[in-house]
Amino acid sequence: MKDNFDLSNLRTPKKRINSRSKGSAFERKICNLLNSTFETQEFCRTPGSGAFATTHKLPEHLKIHGDLITPEKFKFTIECKKGYNKENLSSLFSSNSKLVGFINQANKDSIKTNKPFIIIWQQDRNEILCILDKYLLHDYLDIKSLIYKDYIIVRLKDLLKEEINFWFN
Repeated sequence: MKDNFDLSNLRTPKKRINSRSKGSAFERKICNLLNSTFETQEFCRTPGSGAFATTHKLPEHLKIHGDLITPEKFKFTIECKKGYNKENLSSLFSSNSKLVGFINQANKDSIKTNKPFIIIWQQDRNEILCILDKYLLHDYLDIKSLIYKDYIIVRLKDLLKEEINFWFN
């Protein structure tokens, strides 16, 4: 008996993922998490998702660096990165790694704002990780962490357990 049934039309095509909306949703998620953790409503997305400061000729006092607008006394600039599933921690050993590019970008914003940076990064279906200067965490040996050059990589949920004076002036 011959099978003459073509089932190819029954498969739904894989939806194309809009990376801009994916990144925006992740930024909103992080804002909501930080707002609830610190009991505030001051964390919000930067207009233009961080590119606003570099794409518009604004006076220095109006420039916003990083992906999130933070409370006035908050010590860090924040870069949010979602996806990049071809990148992983072993990518740090590659000279053209996007992770290294994220660190370089965050370093530039850090210098402009005179604040240290935190990169909040999540690959699909994985834990949210943070990359920051290892010298900022004095007792990082107490939490699960990885060291890359002068940076430490920790889970966001562990970092959020730090005392309030770690986060705010």
